[in-house]
Amino acid sequence: MTTAPISGGGVDPHVTWVRDVVPRTPDGCEECLRSGTPWVHLRLCLTCGHVGCCDSSPMRHARVHAGAVGHPIVRSFEPGEDWRWCFVDEAFA
Repeated sequence: MTTAPISGGGVDPHVTWVRDVVPRTPDGCEECLRSGTPWVHLRLCLTCGHVGCCDSSPMRHARVHAGAVGHPIVRSFEPGEDWRWCFVDEAFA
């Protein structure tokens, strides 16, 4: 997956940030593991490998990470799911 259509028929320009990454904390959300807070689902940053919790989780660490460091695209880190999300465009990538 290197290009992703967006509304209007274009390609999401943020896919240039996507790298082959290794999850930094494969057992869960990096910040939640440190603080002992729960999460609902996990997201993997496709720029640096940060594992964060989803927007349905109390702390929303994946979105916080994207905003703080400017890494726009995550993929689901849930078994059996294969989709990407761009926080900048608020759309599937």
